[in-house]
Amino acid sequence: MIFNDPIHGHMELHPLLVKITDTPQFQRLRHIKQLGGTYLVYPGASHNRFEHSLGVAYLAGCLVKALCDNQLELKITDEDILCVQIAGLCHDLGHGPFSHVFDGLVIPEVKKIKQSKGLPDDIPEKWKHEQMSVLMFDDIVKSLKAENEDVLKEHGLDDKDVIFIKELIEGAKTSEGTYEGRDEDKSFLYEIVANKQNGIDVDKWDYFARDCHHLGIRNSFDHQRLLKFARVCEVNGRNHICFRDKEADNVYDMFRTRYTLHRQAYQHKICNIIEDMFAEALVRADRDLHEGKPEDMLKISEAIKTAEDYSKLTDEIFEQILSSTSDKLKESRDILNKIIRRKLPKFVGEARLSEKHISKEELKKTWKAAVEKYKPTDPTVSLNADDLPVYVSYTACLYQKLNLCLHIFKNQLISFHSGG
Repeated sequence: MIFNDPIHGHMELHPLLVKITDTPQFQRLRHIKQLGGTYLVYPGASHNRFEHSLGVAYLAGCLVKALCDNQLELKITDEDILCVQIAGLCHDLGHGPFSHVFDGLVIPEVKKIKQSKGLPDDIPEKWKHEQMSVLMFDDIVKSLKAENEDVLKEHGLDDKDVIFIKELIEGAKTSEGTYEGRDEDKSFLYEIVANKQNGIDVDKWDYFARDCHHLGIRNSFDHQRLLKFARVCEVNGRNHICFRDKEADNVYDMFRTRYTLHRQAYQHKICNIIEDMFAEALVRADRDLHEGKPEDMLKISEAIKTAEDYSKLTDEIFEQILSSTSDKLKESRDILNKIIRRKLPKFVGEARLSEKHISKEELKKTWKAAVEKYKPTDPTVSLNADDLPVYVSYTACLYQKLNLCLHIFKNQLISFHSGG
């Protein structure tokens, strides 16, 4: 099937990928904004995880096929190509309401509240959406096999390939950081969808292009050109995806684009405020949203236990809370109404940190101590550090990663063809 995409044009996807897109688990991504609360600041940022996932699957196929065509000695199989494409398609299945708001703000806050109150805490440490993506993918495989037991076998895939796909999405499962799905000579395949080595992967290539398009921000990075200059080389005894030395400036533009997006959009001061408010509304509604529903209906935060329950969580929860008449949800409704009416907390100011490696926790402790020392001149005014949220933006680390990448380009890579 061919999808007409505003970013990549006509994208042709494998029939098995189309089967996956036509499942409730994948269609759910139509109802999750790619940029969460950024849409409430940038009116053009209305795109969803659905189209981004299609784009990543397409680019994953483009990159692995280019490597296959240029380096036959890599022995990349059709099954390898299909697995990488499926991983690209399914890598974001586990995103919750308003994307990173759910796993980045809501779940950690619920976990902290449970611990502070001595309540049973069954939320995994550092729970991330990739873990749920794997559960959702398992659920898709189960549903496809219920219709046709041989659906994977018909396309040349077996149980080891399923393990490989899940590793591509979530990372290595072994304590040594090794993989089960493919042998070490094909370790470069793990750098296509989610590159743990240097962050250069097709996931970013798509969302840089797509987000810039919808945000109205200039994108100087050319992923189509970089793709043509990708080769697999042995670096320190391991096969890695590398790029032609003359593409260093293009890679610089990639990290510069990432910095710009973080600075102007992803970590925009108003976006941070809105997403913080939405997270607070969800946390307050966690227990009471499904009041009066069947007893087996889970809390919002408990939906992470199963793919079936999680599949019901989308951005539509915003409207569910707003339309509720429950008195117990009044606080959450009030918060969401403030967002709608633009009655937002005021931005006080920002400062650049002189210390490079200070953690968010350390900074918040310092901030709390400073607030406690401050005495308002008006005796009727009380000042609490918790009333003044602090947001920490680690934009400098993008350049640190860039320096590492450029070092690799200058000292490890070779030119792959003469001339030019």
